[in-house]
Amino acid sequence: MLLELVDVDTYYGRAHALKGISLAVGQGEIVTILGANGAGKSTTLLTISGILKSRRGKILYQGKPIHREKPGTIMKLGISQCPEGRALFPDMTVQDNLNLGAFLRRDKEGIAQDLERVYQHFPRLLERRRQSAGSLSGGEQQMLAIGRSLMSRPKLLLLDEPSLGLSPILMEEMFKIIQAINQEGTSILLVEQNVGAALEIAHRGYVLETGKIAFSGSQQEMVSNDLVRRAYLGG
Repeated sequence: MLLELVDVDTYYGRAHALKGISLAVGQGEIVTILGANGAGKSTTLLTISGILKSRRGKILYQGKPIHREKPGTIMKLGISQCPEGRALFPDMTVQDNLNLGAFLRRDKEGIAQDLERVYQHFPRLLERRRQSAGSLSGGEQQMLAIGRSLMSRPKLLLLDEPSLGLSPILMEEMFKIIQAINQEGTSILLVEQNVGAALEIAHRGYVLETGKIAFSGSQQEMVSNDLVRRAYLGG
């Protein structure tokens, strides 16, 4: 497996947010995490990326433990997170925001190639590359946030609510781009409020309830499971 969490516990102060969760992402997979607000989905991504530290358990990346590493080290190893809320620098240009995604890199030729790749996925960013990020629409800002994450050339991309606030047309476009990024070789761990759309592109999934894994399975097992259907698919 590319990524494995084994019996991971994470706290916010005294609040026990993740309670012994175990999950995995294989090379080339899209894996989705489902759950209600407060279930621990974003906490899981923040724990993987090192922004939050687990108190118990192990996080293995390419077979090596990373749960004691700093966020910058984890990014260098090939894990990049696109956070909920985008966290852009609104007064900086689109291109400067993208360049910040590559701030740990020194390979100028590779950075130029990845910038071209981002503009191929998101042509509107190329058109607006000299505009300030704060002047973009919500959909364009989400494109920029994902594009910036790609600039570190990740092997594993952590996506937190990429369709949040998007129109149905833009959401459909966004999921096609996520699939294309995956097909180019980037594994993806996806947290997404639109469960139907997430399960259409995911290979496997996990359901989190109050910090614990309640169910896991393949795409087909997720879609046909009574818990998932009743709670998230309206069936």
